[in-house]
Amino acid sequence: MSGQNTINESSESKWVKIIAPYRNGDNLHSWWQIINTFVPYVILWVLMVISLSYSYWITLPLILISAGFLVRLFIIFHDCGHGSFFNSKRLSEVVGIIIGILAFTPYHRWHHSHLIHHRTVGNLDKRGAGDVWTLTVDEYLALPRRKQLAYRIFRNAFVMFGLGAGLLFLVGNRFTHKNFSRKEKLSVYLTNAGIAVLATTLCLTIGWKAYLLIQLPVMYFAAIGGVYLFYLQHQFDGTHWYKDQEWDFKTVALYGSSYYKLPKVLQWFSGNIGFHHIHHLSSKIPNYRLEKCHRENELFSSIKPIPFLQGFKSVHLKLWDSKAGRLVSFRNLKTV
Repeated sequence: MSGQNTINESSESKWVKIIAPYRNGDNLHSWWQIINTFVPYVILWVLMVISLSYSYWITLPLILISAGFLVRLFIIFHDCGHGSFFNSKRLSEVVGIIIGILAFTPYHRWHHSHLIHHRTVGNLDKRGAGDVWTLTVDEYLALPRRKQLAYRIFRNAFVMFGLGAGLLFLVGNRFTHKNFSRKEKLSVYLTNAGIAVLATTLCLTIGWKAYLLIQLPVMYFAAIGGVYLFYLQHQFDGTHWYKDQEWDFKTVALYGSSYYKLPKVLQWFSGNIGFHHIHHLSSKIPNYRLEKCHRENELFSSIKPIPFLQGFKSVHLKLWDSKAGRLVSFRNLKTV
């Protein structure tokens, strides 16, 4: 792959030079993104409450649109944790914690796991933190049948996206673990308290039935969209994973992270996260500069995009075939 060779041969100074103009957020641009995301989200909540007086069929499309705005808010939350959205770390934390309450996600806990993900993604010897549980073919075949069944259930698309996504945000994020740091535990407690206050306020204002009829499906559909995007970022046909001694940050960032070419409206709602190869190359680039960085540098022309509909085929990939150097489905086990 000539394009990849060109990238691997690039010096560190060249990388710094390419990335430098796009790093770090512009506060004015960042505040505008918050305004054009948070304000419509609030307006949609008002409209959904009003629509309940007429028909839930009117509420449902508003719920789907609201879920899209919640995904976009989550991208801002994500950028705040990387320190790419605002120049002030304190401001990033405050905004991130508030959005975390709206997205049912503890800020410091989630970002601790996510930063590990950035340091270990594509490393076969360091799987397990902030990523999707993935076994190699040999690991899977060595498991007893009950554990193979458990893995198959976990990797089932309906379970992972239809059930798991909603449970992760609504239930999983509510609990601490003995391995959490004090800061992570406090993050979970603070988020839970914020959710309780917000939920109580809304229940007293619009009624608990209206709150649940709106909040639960908005969170559910946003969770499905968010988990799918996260899944596809490193689980796609053509991704690159390596053993620790062969792992290289730049190669995995560019060829182990997807360039998901979404329709413009979905690209906007997903905060340009489809340019995930650029994000992993430098997490200090805010979401609103990812496309610009990709477009303005010929070096990225060798990155093969994943068309929107083709992305859905990736959900069938379940195992890493170390011999072939690719992800395969369970059907491929017969030919591996």
